[in-house]
Amino acid sequence: MIELSHISKTYIAPDKNVVALEDVNIRVEAGQVYGIVGYSGAGKSTLVRCINFLERPDAGSIRIDGFGTIEVRDGNAFYTPESGGQSVRLTEKHLKTLRRDLGMIFQHFNLLDRDTVFDNIAYPLKYTGRSKEEIRARVLELLDLVDLRDKVNAYPSELSGGQKQRVAIARALANNPKILLSDEATSALDPDATESILKLLKDLNRKLNLTIVLITHEMAVVKSICDRVAVMEDGHVVEEGDVYEVFSNPQQPITKKFVNTSSGMGQINRLIRENSSVLDTDATLVQCTFSKDSVGEALVSDVSRRFGVNVNIILGNVELLRGNPLGGLVVLIDGEEEKRRAVIEYLRAHDVRVEVIARG
Repeated sequence: MIELSHISKTYIAPDKNVVALEDVNIRVEAGQVYGIVGYSGAGKSTLVRCINFLERPDAGSIRIDGFGTIEVRDGNAFYTPESGGQSVRLTEKHLKTLRRDLGMIFQHFNLLDRDTVFDNIAYPLKYTGRSKEEIRARVLELLDLVDLRDKVNAYPSELSGGQKQRVAIARALANNPKILLSDEATSALDPDATESILKLLKDLNRKLNLTIVLITHEMAVVKSICDRVAVMEDGHVVEEGDVYEVFSNPQQPITKKFVNTSSGMGQINRLIRENSSVLDTDATLVQCTFSKDSVGEALVSDVSRRFGVNVNIILGNVELLRGNPLGGLVVLIDGEEEKRRAVIEYLRAHDVRVEVIARG
Protein backbone atom coordinates (compact mmCIF):
# COMPACT_ATOMS: atom_id res chain seq x y z
CA MET A 1 0.00 0.00 0.00
CA ILE A 2 1.12 3.54 -0.82
CA GLU A 3 -0.38 6.53 0.96
CA LEU A 4 0.48 10.10 0.01
CA SER A 5 -0.83 12.72 2.43
CA HIS A 6 -0.88 16.50 1.86
CA ILE A 7 1.98 16.44 -0.66
CA SER A 8 3.08 19.86 -1.91
CA LYS A 9 5.93 20.86 -4.21
CA THR A 10 6.94 24.28 -5.59
CA TYR A 11 9.78 24.88 -8.02
CA ILE A 12 11.62 28.11 -7.25
CA ALA A 13 12.69 30.14 -10.30
CA PRO A 14 14.14 33.66 -10.61
CA ASP A 15 11.20 35.02 -12.58
CA LYS A 16 8.29 32.93 -11.33
CA ASN A 17 7.69 30.17 -8.79
CA VAL A 18 5.78 27.16 -10.16
CA VAL A 19 3.42 25.27 -7.88
CA ALA A 20 3.65 21.68 -9.18
CA LEU A 21 1.68 19.98 -6.38
CA GLU A 22 -0.63 21.38 -3.72
CA ASP A 23 -2.08 19.30 -0.87
CA VAL A 24 -2.31 16.06 -2.87
CA ASN A 25 -3.75 12.97 -1.16
CA ILE A 26 -3.70 9.52 -2.81
CA ARG A 27 -4.01 5.96 -1.52
CA VAL A 28 -2.96 2.98 -3.66
CA GLU A 29 -3.83 -0.48 -2.34
CA ALA A 30 -1.40 -3.38 -2.69
CA GLY A 31 -1.82 -5.21 -6.02
CA GLN A 32 -3.70 -2.36 -7.73
CA VAL A 33 -2.95 -0.78 -11.07
CA TYR A 34 -3.48 2.89 -10.24
CA GLY A 35 -3.61 5.48 -13.02
CA ILE A 36 -2.75 9.15 -12.64
CA VAL A 37 -3.89 11.13 -15.67
CA GLY A 38 -3.57 14.77 -16.65
CA TYR A 39 -2.34 17.08 -19.36
CA SER A 40 1.22 18.35 -19.55
CA GLY A 41 2.01 20.50 -16.53
CA ALA A 42 -0.69 18.96 -14.33
CA GLY A 43 1.90 17.71 -11.84
CA LYS A 44 1.51 13.97 -12.40
CA SER A 45 5.18 13.20 -13.17
CA THR A 46 6.33 15.28 -10.21
CA LEU A 47 3.93 13.34 -8.01
CA VAL A 48 5.20 9.91 -9.05
CA ARG A 49 8.82 11.04 -8.64
CA CYS A 50 7.99 12.12 -5.08
CA ILE A 51 7.07 8.52 -4.26
CA ASN A 52 10.68 7.36 -4.68
CA PHE A 53 12.13 10.74 -3.67
CA LEU A 54 13.68 11.51 -7.04
CA GLU A 55 11.84 14.75 -6.23
CA ARG A 56 11.70 15.86 -2.61
CA PRO A 57 8.31 17.33 -1.69
CA ASP A 58 8.21 20.58 0.28
CA ALA A 59 5.62 19.18 2.67
CA GLY A 60 3.55 16.09 3.33
CA SER A 61 4.15 12.43 4.07
CA ILE A 62 4.60 9.21 2.10
CA ARG A 63 3.85 5.86 3.70
CA ILE A 64 4.73 2.56 2.03
CA ASP A 65 3.94 -0.86 3.45
CA GLY A 66 7.06 -2.76 4.43
CA PHE A 67 9.16 0.41 4.58
CA GLY A 68 7.60 3.03 6.80
CA THR A 69 6.85 6.73 6.51
CA ILE A 70 8.80 9.72 5.24
CA GLU A 71 7.49 13.07 6.40
CA VAL A 72 8.69 16.46 5.19
CA ARG A 73 8.14 19.43 7.46
CA ASP A 74 9.84 22.84 7.57
CA GLY A 75 12.08 21.77 4.69
CA ASN A 76 13.45 18.73 6.55
CA ALA A 77 12.70 15.06 5.85
CA PHE A 78 12.22 12.50 8.63
CA TYR A 79 11.91 8.72 8.49
CA THR A 80 9.79 6.56 10.78
CA PRO A 81 10.15 2.77 10.32
CA GLU A 82 7.03 0.70 9.89
CA SER A 83 7.63 -0.94 13.24
CA GLY A 84 7.27 2.47 14.87
CA GLY A 85 9.69 4.21 17.14
CA GLN A 86 11.31 7.60 17.01
CA SER A 87 11.53 9.58 13.77
CA VAL A 88 15.05 10.23 12.54
CA ARG A 89 16.54 12.40 9.83
CA LEU A 90 16.16 10.83 6.40
CA THR A 91 19.47 9.52 5.04
CA GLU A 92 20.71 8.11 1.74
CA LYS A 93 20.74 4.69 3.38
CA HIS A 94 16.99 5.01 4.04
CA LEU A 95 16.41 6.04 0.42
CA LYS A 96 18.38 3.05 -0.88
CA THR A 97 16.18 0.79 1.21
CA LEU A 98 13.07 2.54 -0.12
CA ARG A 99 14.14 2.27 -3.77
CA ARG A 100 14.87 -1.45 -3.56
CA ASP A 101 11.10 -1.99 -3.46
CA LEU A 102 10.37 0.61 -6.16
CA GLY A 103 11.11 -0.13 -9.81
CA MET A 104 10.65 2.68 -12.34
CA ILE A 105 10.25 2.85 -16.12
CA PHE A 106 10.32 5.97 -18.27
CA GLN A 107 9.05 7.26 -21.60
CA HIS A 108 12.47 7.12 -23.29
CA PHE A 109 13.67 3.80 -21.82
CA ASN A 110 17.01 5.13 -20.42
CA LEU A 111 18.99 2.12 -21.68
CA LEU A 112 22.78 2.06 -21.93
CA ASP A 113 23.41 2.15 -25.69
CA ARG A 114 26.82 0.48 -25.54
CA ASP A 115 25.66 -2.42 -23.40
CA THR A 116 23.81 -5.52 -24.53
CA VAL A 117 20.30 -6.38 -23.38
CA PHE A 118 21.86 -8.77 -20.86
CA ASP A 119 24.14 -6.10 -19.41
CA ASN A 120 21.35 -3.50 -19.24
CA ILE A 121 19.19 -5.83 -17.16
CA ALA A 122 22.14 -7.03 -15.07
CA TYR A 123 23.27 -3.51 -14.20
CA PRO A 124 21.18 -3.05 -11.00
CA LEU A 125 22.25 -6.52 -9.81
CA LYS A 126 26.01 -5.91 -9.95
CA TYR A 127 26.33 -4.41 -6.48
CA THR A 128 23.93 -6.67 -4.61
CA GLY A 129 26.48 -9.31 -3.62
CA ARG A 130 25.18 -11.89 -6.09
CA SER A 131 27.53 -14.21 -7.95
CA LYS A 132 27.87 -14.10 -11.74
CA GLU A 133 25.89 -17.32 -11.97
CA GLU A 134 23.05 -15.90 -9.85
CA ILE A 135 22.98 -12.71 -11.92
CA ARG A 136 22.87 -14.66 -15.17
CA ALA A 137 20.05 -16.86 -13.91
CA ARG A 138 18.04 -13.82 -12.78
CA VAL A 139 18.56 -11.97 -16.08
CA LEU A 140 17.43 -14.98 -18.13
CA GLU A 141 14.42 -15.38 -15.84
CA LEU A 142 13.48 -11.74 -16.46
CA LEU A 143 13.98 -12.09 -20.22
CA ASP A 144 11.57 -15.02 -20.21
CA LEU A 145 9.13 -12.91 -18.19
CA VAL A 146 9.13 -10.12 -20.81
CA ASP A 147 9.39 -12.54 -23.76
CA LEU A 148 12.82 -11.36 -25.02
CA ARG A 149 15.04 -14.41 -24.42
CA ASP A 150 16.20 -14.35 -28.07
CA LYS A 151 17.48 -10.75 -27.68
CA VAL A 152 19.89 -11.48 -24.82
CA ASN A 153 22.99 -10.42 -26.81
CA ALA A 154 21.38 -7.65 -28.87
CA TYR A 155 22.11 -3.93 -28.43
CA PRO A 156 19.41 -1.27 -27.92
CA SER A 157 19.99 0.08 -31.46
CA GLU A 158 18.84 -3.31 -32.78
CA LEU A 159 15.53 -3.24 -30.93
CA SER A 160 12.12 -1.74 -31.67
CA GLY A 161 10.58 0.78 -29.27
CA GLY A 162 8.38 -1.86 -27.70
CA GLN A 163 11.34 -4.21 -27.22
CA LYS A 164 13.38 -1.43 -25.60
CA GLN A 165 10.56 -0.81 -23.14
CA ARG A 166 10.42 -4.53 -22.34
CA VAL A 167 14.13 -4.41 -21.52
CA ALA A 168 13.51 -1.36 -19.32
CA ILE A 169 10.70 -3.22 -17.53
CA ALA A 170 12.92 -6.26 -16.97
CA ARG A 171 15.66 -4.03 -15.56
CA ALA A 172 13.16 -2.30 -13.24
CA LEU A 173 12.08 -5.72 -11.92
CA ALA A 174 15.62 -7.01 -11.37
CA ASN A 175 15.56 -6.67 -7.58
CA ASN A 176 12.00 -8.00 -7.14
CA PRO A 177 10.32 -4.69 -6.26
CA LYS A 178 6.81 -4.72 -4.85
CA ILE A 179 5.91 -1.51 -6.69
CA LEU A 180 6.47 -0.43 -10.30
CA LEU A 181 6.26 3.27 -11.18
CA SER A 182 5.54 3.95 -14.86
CA ASP A 183 6.10 7.54 -16.04
CA GLU A 184 4.51 7.89 -19.52
CA ALA A 185 6.03 4.51 -20.44
CA THR A 186 3.87 4.11 -23.56
CA SER A 187 3.90 7.69 -24.86
CA ALA A 188 6.79 7.12 -27.29
CA LEU A 189 5.35 3.89 -28.71
CA ASP A 190 3.13 3.15 -31.69
CA PRO A 191 -0.38 1.77 -31.01
CA ASP A 192 0.57 -1.90 -31.45
CA ALA A 193 3.58 -1.59 -29.14
CA THR A 194 1.48 0.34 -26.62
CA GLU A 195 -1.12 -2.43 -26.53
CA SER A 196 1.63 -5.04 -26.11
CA ILE A 197 3.29 -3.18 -23.22
CA LEU A 198 -0.01 -2.59 -21.45
CA LYS A 199 -0.85 -6.29 -21.73
CA LEU A 200 2.59 -7.14 -20.32
CA LEU A 201 2.10 -4.76 -17.38
CA LYS A 202 -1.29 -6.26 -16.60
CA ASP A 203 0.15 -9.77 -16.79
CA LEU A 204 2.97 -8.77 -14.42
CA ASN A 205 0.44 -7.23 -12.06
CA ARG A 206 -1.40 -10.57 -11.87
CA LYS A 207 1.60 -12.94 -11.86
CA LEU A 208 3.73 -11.03 -9.37
CA ASN A 209 0.97 -9.25 -7.39
CA LEU A 210 2.84 -6.13 -8.49
CA THR A 211 1.43 -2.75 -7.50
CA ILE A 212 1.67 -0.39 -10.48
CA VAL A 213 1.36 3.40 -10.44
CA LEU A 214 0.91 4.49 -14.03
CA ILE A 215 1.35 8.10 -15.19
CA THR A 216 -0.24 8.99 -18.53
CA HIS A 217 -2.03 11.72 -20.45
CA GLU A 218 -4.14 9.16 -22.31
CA MET A 219 -7.43 8.04 -20.80
CA ALA A 220 -7.43 5.04 -23.18
CA VAL A 221 -4.38 3.71 -21.30
CA VAL A 222 -6.20 4.08 -17.99
CA LYS A 223 -9.25 2.39 -19.45
CA SER A 224 -7.15 -0.53 -20.67
CA ILE A 225 -5.52 -1.74 -17.43
CA CYS A 226 -6.19 0.47 -14.39
CA ASP A 227 -8.35 -0.36 -11.36
CA ARG A 228 -8.56 3.21 -10.03
CA VAL A 229 -7.68 6.60 -11.47
CA ALA A 230 -6.83 10.06 -10.19
CA VAL A 231 -7.33 13.01 -12.53
CA MET A 232 -4.91 15.90 -12.00
CA GLU A 233 -5.14 19.55 -13.02
CA ASP A 234 -2.85 22.42 -11.99
CA GLY A 235 -1.17 20.44 -9.22
CA HIS A 236 -4.42 19.16 -7.68
CA VAL A 237 -6.28 15.86 -7.78
CA VAL A 238 -9.68 17.04 -9.00
CA GLU A 239 -11.34 13.63 -9.26
CA GLU A 240 -10.51 10.10 -8.05
CA GLY A 241 -12.25 6.77 -8.02
CA ASP A 242 -12.93 3.37 -9.50
CA VAL A 243 -12.21 3.43 -13.24
CA TYR A 244 -15.69 2.28 -14.26
CA GLU A 245 -17.40 4.82 -12.03
CA VAL A 246 -15.22 7.68 -13.29
CA PHE A 247 -15.84 6.75 -16.94
CA SER A 248 -19.57 6.22 -16.50
CA ASN A 249 -20.16 9.32 -14.39
CA PRO A 250 -17.33 11.90 -14.63
CA GLN A 251 -17.88 14.93 -12.40
CA GLN A 252 -15.27 17.52 -13.35
CA PRO A 253 -15.03 19.29 -16.75
CA ILE A 254 -11.49 18.03 -17.38
CA THR A 255 -12.54 14.46 -16.57
CA LYS A 256 -15.48 14.72 -18.98
CA LYS A 257 -13.08 15.98 -21.64
CA PHE A 258 -10.72 13.04 -21.11
CA VAL A 259 -13.57 10.53 -21.14
CA ASN A 260 -15.17 11.95 -24.30
CA THR A 261 -11.85 12.00 -26.12
CA SER A 262 -11.13 8.37 -25.30
CA SER A 263 -14.59 7.19 -26.43
CA GLY A 264 -15.06 9.31 -29.55
CA MET A 265 -18.00 11.15 -28.02
CA GLY A 266 -15.93 14.32 -28.12
CA GLN A 267 -16.45 14.43 -31.89
CA ILE A 268 -19.74 16.20 -31.22
CA ASN A 269 -17.75 19.32 -30.26
CA ARG A 270 -16.11 19.31 -33.70
CA LEU A 271 -19.50 19.00 -35.39
CA ILE A 272 -20.76 21.99 -33.37
CA ARG A 273 -17.66 24.08 -34.17
CA GLU A 274 -17.99 23.32 -37.86
CA ASN A 275 -21.74 24.11 -37.90
CA SER A 276 -22.50 20.69 -39.33
CA SER A 277 -25.74 20.50 -41.30
CA VAL A 278 -26.58 17.39 -39.26
CA LEU A 279 -27.23 19.70 -36.32
CA ASP A 280 -29.24 22.27 -38.29
CA THR A 281 -32.49 21.52 -36.49
CA ASP A 282 -34.72 22.71 -33.65
CA ALA A 283 -34.33 19.37 -31.87
CA THR A 284 -32.67 18.97 -28.46
CA LEU A 285 -29.12 17.63 -28.63
CA VAL A 286 -28.23 15.35 -25.71
CA GLN A 287 -25.45 12.98 -24.71
CA CYS A 288 -26.53 9.76 -23.00
CA THR A 289 -24.28 7.42 -21.04
CA PHE A 290 -25.61 3.90 -20.49
CA SER A 291 -23.97 2.13 -17.54
CA LYS A 292 -24.00 -1.59 -16.77
CA ASP A 293 -27.44 -1.16 -15.17
CA SER A 294 -29.06 0.32 -18.30
CA VAL A 295 -27.01 -0.67 -21.36
CA GLY A 296 -29.09 -3.78 -22.09
CA GLU A 297 -32.43 -1.98 -22.28
CA ALA A 298 -34.01 -0.84 -25.58
CA LEU A 299 -34.60 2.63 -24.22
CA VAL A 300 -34.13 4.61 -27.44
CA SER A 301 -36.87 2.79 -29.34
CA ASP A 302 -38.97 2.71 -26.17
CA VAL A 303 -39.01 6.49 -25.68
CA SER A 304 -39.68 7.07 -29.35
CA ARG A 305 -42.87 4.99 -29.16
CA ARG A 306 -43.87 5.99 -25.63
CA PHE A 307 -43.60 9.77 -26.09
CA GLY A 308 -44.17 10.14 -29.84
CA VAL A 309 -40.79 11.77 -30.55
CA ASN A 310 -38.10 11.16 -33.16
CA VAL A 311 -34.70 10.14 -31.83
CA ASN A 312 -31.89 10.60 -34.34
CA ILE A 313 -28.55 8.99 -33.37
CA ILE A 314 -25.57 11.24 -34.26
CA LEU A 315 -22.73 9.37 -32.52
CA GLY A 316 -22.55 6.05 -30.71
CA ASN A 317 -20.04 3.98 -28.78
CA VAL A 318 -20.27 0.74 -26.78
CA GLU A 319 -17.32 -0.91 -25.06
CA LEU A 320 -16.38 -3.29 -22.26
CA LEU A 321 -14.65 -1.71 -19.29
CA ARG A 322 -13.30 -4.07 -16.62
CA GLY A 323 -15.74 -6.71 -17.86
CA ASN A 324 -18.80 -4.44 -17.76
CA PRO A 325 -20.51 -2.75 -20.71
CA LEU A 326 -20.47 1.03 -21.03
CA GLY A 327 -22.35 2.77 -23.82
CA GLY A 328 -22.60 6.31 -25.09
CA LEU A 329 -24.94 8.00 -27.54
CA VAL A 330 -25.28 11.55 -28.82
CA VAL A 331 -28.84 11.97 -30.10
CA LEU A 332 -31.25 14.60 -31.37
CA ILE A 333 -34.68 14.43 -29.75
CA ASP A 334 -37.28 16.04 -32.00
CA GLY A 335 -40.84 16.69 -30.88
CA GLU A 336 -42.91 18.95 -28.67
CA GLU A 337 -40.88 20.69 -25.94
CA GLU A 338 -42.89 19.11 -23.14
CA LYS A 339 -42.36 15.63 -24.61
CA ARG A 340 -38.61 16.23 -24.98
CA ARG A 341 -38.36 17.10 -21.30
CA ALA A 342 -40.39 14.02 -20.43
CA VAL A 343 -37.99 11.83 -22.47
CA ILE A 344 -34.97 13.20 -20.61
CA GLU A 345 -36.58 12.62 -17.21
CA TYR A 346 -37.63 9.11 -18.27
CA LEU A 347 -34.09 8.20 -19.32
CA ARG A 348 -32.63 9.56 -16.09
CA ALA A 349 -35.15 7.53 -14.11
CA HIS A 350 -33.78 4.43 -15.89
CA ASP A 351 -30.15 5.02 -14.78
CA VAL A 352 -29.07 6.80 -17.94
CA ARG A 353 -26.85 9.83 -17.41
CA VAL A 354 -28.21 12.56 -19.71
CA GLU A 355 -26.40 15.81 -20.47
CA VAL A 356 -28.21 18.42 -22.56
CA ILE A 357 -25.72 19.86 -25.04
CA ALA A 358 -28.04 22.26 -26.88
CA ARG A 359 -31.73 23.00 -27.16
CA GLY A 360 -32.40 23.72 -30.81
